[in-house]
Amino acid sequence: MAPGFSPWQQRAYVQAADALDSGRLGHALLVCGPAHLGKRAVAERLAQRALCRARDTNGDACGQCRSCQLFAAGTNPDYGVVSFVMNKEGTRLRTEVVIDQIRDLSAQFALTPQYGGARVAIIDPADAVNHAACNALLKTLEEPQAGRYLWLVTADPARLPATIRSRCQKLEFRLPPAEESIQWLRGNGHDEQAVVEALDASRGHPGLADLWLRDGSLRLRKEVVGDLTQLSRGDASPLDVGQRWAGDDQADLRLRFAADHALALAAGLTEPGRTRTLATWFDAANRTRTLLRTTVRSDLAIAELLLAWQGASASRAAAAGRT
Repeated sequence: MAPGFSPWQQRAYVQAADALDSGRLGHALLVCGPAHLGKRAVAERLAQRALCRARDTNGDACGQCRSCQLFAAGTNPDYGVVSFVMNKEGTRLRTEVVIDQIRDLSAQFALTPQYGGARVAIIDPADAVNHAACNALLKTLEEPQAGRYLWLVTADPARLPATIRSRCQKLEFRLPPAEESIQWLRGNGHDEQAVVEALDASRGHPGLADLWLRDGSLRLRKEVVGDLTQLSRGDASPLDVGQRWAGDDQADLRLRFAADHALALAAGLTEPGRTRTLATWFDAANRTRTLLRTTVRSDLAIAELLLAWQGASASRAAAAGRT
């Protein structure tokens, strides 16, 4: 197994490397699947393999040739990454990939490789390529050149135009089996009980589980459940909780955990009306997550959602009292 790779990364890498070595890998590859599964790392290792001029006995990049040395230093002229860059004012990163970046990429692909027969570029995240840039990218895809490889990395391939997706081979990452995830998380030094809890919270996603175990997000999840419980009992104010949830950069994650809690409650019910109420609130929580990306006041949007939770909880309690 390649150093540092998880089993699912290794499977994806072997699949792509075999296609590369046998000449079956096309000029465009769509590397897609859930975030936090290591797609970019696989694309980078594959790029180094394609550019290496003296592969080792396993066919991997040697790490010693001039191309590999420049790759490790981030200065290989035959390799490039297209991602977010600073705006014209130099004050913040753009939130999309723009047409000038794609035009520069096309110009680079027209040049002769300096250290062998290949040029490789990675676009990450590919779903951030805006409409005008997509049209320029499509032109590049429609005019492939020998030895040029363009790899599009995305967690949301549906946001790419079908005309682009149809011109790419696909390397798809999927969530691994639970036992494999558990073994990998244990191997990363996590406690077994915490591993099970984290995998449940992340819906079987080992990358997210690992991240949440490391950054303390599981504690935040318990806090969210506690807040919702207090709201259900009438022991907390939706406005106060909404202001607290919106008070830092974790509002989106709080809403995700809140939506998951509603889903878990609904799964344990048999009464259709209560299940529908929780499903409706689950949808509202996810719509609020989307609203947070706009100019809406996040504290008021969250408070409105939590007021609906409190109202629905009161209705459920009243209905239970009548039965």
